[in-house]
Amino acid sequence: MLGGVETRSVSPVFVGRAEEWDTLNDALTRAAAGEPQALLLGGEAGVGKTRLVEEFATAAVGKGAVVALGGCVEIGADGLPFAPFSTALRALRRELPAELAAAAAGQEEELARLLPELGESGASRHDEEGMARLFELTARLLERVAACRPVVVALEDLHWADASTRHLLAYLFRTLRTGRLVVLATYRSDDIHRRHPLRPLLAELDRLRTVRRIELPRFNREEVARQIAGIHAAEPEPTRVDAIFQRSDGNAFFVEELAVAAHEGSCNGLTDSLRDLLLVRVEALPESAQRVARIVAEGGSTVEYRLLAAVAGLAEDDLIEALRAAVNANILLAAPTGDGYRFRHSLVREAVGDDLLPGERSRLNRRYAEALEADPSLVPADQRVTRLASYWYQANDAAKALPAVLAASVAARRRDAYSEQLRLLERAMELWDAAPADVRAGLRPVDYTASYPPCGCDPATTPLRYLDLMAEAAVAGRFCGERERALKIIRRALRILDDEDDPLRAAWFWTQRSRLVQALARGDGWQELATAQDLLRGLPPSEVHAEVLTNVANWSMLHQPGPEALAAAERAVQYARMVGTREIELNARLTLGSLIADAGNTEAGLAEMYEVKERALEEGFPYVAGRAYVNLPAGLEAVGRSREATPILEEGTAFARRSGLLDTEAWAWSNLSESLGNLGRWQEAARAARNVFRHGRNAKPQGSGAICLAQLALGRGEVAEAKRQLEAAQAAFGSHDPMPQQWLPMAAIAVGIAASEGRLLDARAELNAALDAGTPPGTHQYGWPLLVAAATAEADARTLPAAEQGRAETLDRILDAAKTLSTKAPIWLAHEQWVRAELQRVEGSADAETWTPVVTAFEQLERPYDLARVRHRLAEALLATDAADHRDRVTELLRLAYAVADHLGARPLTDAIALLAQRARLSLAPASGPKPSADPVEALGLTSRERDVLRLVSNGLTNRQIAEELFISPKTASVHVSNILAKLGVSGRGEAAAVAHRLSLFPSGTRTARTTPTAG
Repeated sequence: MLGGVETRSVSPVFVGRAEEWDTLNDALTRAAAGEPQALLLGGEAGVGKTRLVEEFATAAVGKGAVVALGGCVEIGADGLPFAPFSTALRALRRELPAELAAAAAGQEEELARLLPELGESGASRHDEEGMARLFELTARLLERVAACRPVVVALEDLHWADASTRHLLAYLFRTLRTGRLVVLATYRSDDIHRRHPLRPLLAELDRLRTVRRIELPRFNREEVARQIAGIHAAEPEPTRVDAIFQRSDGNAFFVEELAVAAHEGSCNGLTDSLRDLLLVRVEALPESAQRVARIVAEGGSTVEYRLLAAVAGLAEDDLIEALRAAVNANILLAAPTGDGYRFRHSLVREAVGDDLLPGERSRLNRRYAEALEADPSLVPADQRVTRLASYWYQANDAAKALPAVLAASVAARRRDAYSEQLRLLERAMELWDAAPADVRAGLRPVDYTASYPPCGCDPATTPLRYLDLMAEAAVAGRFCGERERALKIIRRALRILDDEDDPLRAAWFWTQRSRLVQALARGDGWQELATAQDLLRGLPPSEVHAEVLTNVANWSMLHQPGPEALAAAERAVQYARMVGTREIELNARLTLGSLIADAGNTEAGLAEMYEVKERALEEGFPYVAGRAYVNLPAGLEAVGRSREATPILEEGTAFARRSGLLDTEAWAWSNLSESLGNLGRWQEAARAARNVFRHGRNAKPQGSGAICLAQLALGRGEVAEAKRQLEAAQAAFGSHDPMPQQWLPMAAIAVGIAASEGRLLDARAELNAALDAGTPPGTHQYGWPLLVAAATAEADARTLPAAEQGRAETLDRILDAAKTLSTKAPIWLAHEQWVRAELQRVEGSADAETWTPVVTAFEQLERPYDLARVRHRLAEALLATDAADHRDRVTELLRLAYAVADHLGARPLTDAIALLAQRARLSLAPASGPKPSADPVEALGLTSRERDVLRLVSNGLTNRQIAEELFISPKTASVHVSNILAKLGVSGRGEAAAVAHRLSLFPSGTRTARTTPTAG
């Protein structure tokens, strides 16, 4: 337990706050039961937020909880990256050293970015997932530390928080799932103006049901009286209470100030200005104490004693006396760490700071900077460069500020605090022209930048350029999600490069622009990559060459796989080897392996991807290894080797989670869902798909997860859910960056949905749109299921007269598309046979000889659902022969198919099998079980009148036409239709008609009207 919780109030009594107190204690109780809690505590400055947190912390310690306090640190206008989390983790390390060490085991290098005491932070790859990786590791660290006992993490003054702190807090609030943990954050509500950076975060957190928001109100008159009585240790006079209540308006801090001033006999001298009220007690201090207070006000939220002594320039005895006077007057307090001083309340600090003259402010900042330069040990190591940069910047000394700000940007990058890195780089660009030329000439890219590659330049002699800062800022903006700011910087850089002969650098910026255009849904990024390629033609090999070619190859693999993509990947590998960029080489080899496998050389391609995965793991390239854990199983799935893909994906999700590769983990869960679904493990597949939404930030893996859920829903007959998931997938992918691996599966689902609802024209439209978009080489794993869905829809509607128009053209399109798809793997050869069998069923020529090889092909594969479907078709074909000697085989086929469909919950297939068995008077149960009804309509529970109505519904008649046909009223017809929909478990007339046609409930001779398929 943490002892010595800091108290900054002059009032010995804790007044009011009963409702808020109950909320906090309820949160602690829930957390102790294993339900993590997230709370936001807001209120105006001085209303009593800190006092409430202090009292709650003391009570929590008394109940056996560990309390870790952290505050956002303000230095001038800057916040230190992750400062409150670093402070809180330090407190946890002091109180629970063994537990924290065990929780951080194996991730010390990454977590050292937040808590340097864990060791040296590693030189890991900086990428868009770097910050998310750190956030995930921090969340899991806190969950593990709080696994056995309640832990309260209280973060104060969120209105001063840097962007990285805000992002980390939002991540914690969204993702904490286990642990006895309470995370409490406070902020000043009156500071949150419309453009304050905290405002959108508060709006986002308000939408989370797991976050409770507490707004702390001002005191009423009764509470003000109790507070004054506590301060004076006596009941105050009613007139004094009225006066203080009126002037303070119930603000707890102002009540304290007014009460103390009245007690000291200076109440009558107070002005109406609140700032003057705050300064009254400061101005009553001796001059030396006032001077020290002004120095502390400009030094930051807390100023270390040794740093204060260096800046003040007083003799030590004089400094101590001045500090004692300020502390005794309750203006300053000793910091919780015991090595510095801070104002009792930030309002007083702000009032003192605002009272400084402009020249006085810059002079104080210069003295702070000079003292810190002379002795860097005056402040903690993890704050040193950031504070020095702030001091020099506030001192208005561009010559000193530029290198200091650049050094701070490097420190921010090393901590994955990309938002702060971007802010500091923008400040450096602001200072660039103001800094003397000799200062700029002495700066080197190798010291301050890491994004733009050296490309043969001598790092010891090449001066830093403004364009280097722009490159670094653009990448930082992309990494922290500030894509609009990054794109704006890149546009400026390209305008500058229009007047310079630097095609290599221009190509690099165009590549970055391609990534941002895709991320911002402004296009597919190809035009930008093509421009980069053109700029590089004729130039000698460089790292930029390798990076551009790798991006081109990867883009082509996803959008236009084929010989050109393969050639680009080969060139990327070649260039990466020539310039010695190992990570780019492995990344390009991974793309090359996928394309080799897609081109038909399956084993060679898979072997290359296996090799890359092992090398990336051994050589410490987590990004490439994570990508291999996604692409290698995708390659295995592309040839039907789902069982081989599954353990790799399970290993990949664990690796990505350990490495904090959140989007990679989401892709792995999506691919795992696909493999499990194909293996007939539908419940596990659904869980895997739902995990996509828990772990990923990017919309695209979530779109793939939605596709998996839509496929499962369609197989189970849950058409409405399949529609919902398809719409979610379409929204996630958008229309700006279409890829075959997106549009082909979505088209297959859309065809299945339309067919199940009897909308054959819509099914054809979906097919035509997908085939118009194309089925490039290597997309067979998405193309064949689409063709199966389309051919099945045509076969199921073969007896509909209205389906005849346009049928021939549709069948020709299916056949033409089938000729373009690979059949080099057994799984796709089986699909080709299936498509051709369905097309024969359309023509009415499919028989047992048609379906037997299809069943035989699928019996060699691990596709239980597909096997059950084709077994059902073979049984149907055998029954059509009326040969008595087939009945045993038909019974076996149907029982096997029914067992699989029933286990999976594939209701449309189980219904179809059951009705086929009933029509043939075959039992799906053991011989002793009840015999199914011979009448399939009766098996659905329909009355004779409902049978007649369903027949007419299936022929496309309206309620009025049905009424005329059966000599009943339209209202009665409507009631019958509603009963039929309920018994069939469908949501509309089209679905009811589709069920009737699919199950062949009515021979063609019973139809009395022609049906016109709907167009949606």
